[in-house]
Amino acid sequence: MEKYDSIWDMYKKKGMSRRSFIKACAAMTALLGLESTMLPKVVKAAEATLPVVVWLHGHECTGCSESFLRSSAPMTSDVVLNMIALEYDDTISAAAGEPFEAHLQEIMKTYKGKYILAVEGASPSSPTGGYCMVGGRPFIEQLKQAAEGAAAVIAYGTCAAWGGIQAARPNPTQAVSINEIIKNKPIINVPGCPPIPEVMTGVIAHYVMFGNLPTLDNKGCPKQFYGNRIHDTCYRRPFFDAGMFANDFNDKGAQAGWCLYKLGCRGPETYASCGNMRWWNGLSYPIQSGHGCIGCTSKNFWDNDPFYNRLPEFAGLGLGNIDKIGAAVTGAVAVGITAHLATSAVQKKKRDQKELEEAKQKAGNAKK
Repeated sequence: MEKYDSIWDMYKKKGMSRRSFIKACAAMTALLGLESTMLPKVVKAAEATLPVVVWLHGHECTGCSESFLRSSAPMTSDVVLNMIALEYDDTISAAAGEPFEAHLQEIMKTYKGKYILAVEGASPSSPTGGYCMVGGRPFIEQLKQAAEGAAAVIAYGTCAAWGGIQAARPNPTQAVSINEIIKNKPIINVPGCPPIPEVMTGVIAHYVMFGNLPTLDNKGCPKQFYGNRIHDTCYRRPFFDAGMFANDFNDKGAQAGWCLYKLGCRGPETYASCGNMRWWNGLSYPIQSGHGCIGCTSKNFWDNDPFYNRLPEFAGLGLGNIDKIGAAVTGAVAVGITAHLATSAVQKKKRDQKELEEAKQKAGNAKK
């Protein structure tokens, strides 16, 4: 495989013009949610040497890699072949066995303190050490060694960020998140089960462009992708505001696309970009397909069951009746839900009364 020193170097070797390169940088600037004044910095970064990436796989289902491979903006092929130097990934690599593991050791030594460590999956911490063996040794050992020489760590997926399904009760392997193992390195959490493809490539693109971490929230997640609740960008939000809820997946409300909150949707408490970026080239996302959000970017989401109970009836939050939450719930999310539902209840009562009056009027006209 031919390798390039930089993205601009790749363009030149393929006979592409400087104009095409600048247009691509402008598109990347927009993708990262940056102002147009940042374009010169993006261009400068694209002319720099490609960063080395080491990608490890722990206790996981490989769903995050499956998602990553389906990114369309930028294309995964562009990221892997032209934007980064992906030196180790035992899932998509053609190489395997002892020579490949020896190559990993060489890369960690040669680029110590300079490479990006991407981690997919949780890490079993059981003292027996017999779970999730990689290259003949426990994954936790490989993780610690790789993290020691990394410049930064990207925790891809809810398993890496929070423990995910691997850490769900009863957690026989004592699986934990990456940040419970790595304490002395900057970590970017990119939760999701799996994360949106463009979010995964977008985080790497930001590091490639600027050589530093994107702005993070208090949970260590990139604000540009995890700054809004799904509820805030949901196209069913007007139905929520109007108090129009589906009560069953087969009722007329569900068929008409009404709000799925009463069917367990976790949108009001889940931070992600599903509502505006959507999945698979912007095609759809769970709520658009008729199923409520299960909050897969949240901590312990797998244990926050049953998924089809509305939030106040769901033991994981420790809430009472949603209509009486008030000050008993911490955080602006709960306060927002309370305010919305109070307004929604009034609107729904007015609408029901109007429909009743119209029905009586039609019945009276029919008798005449």
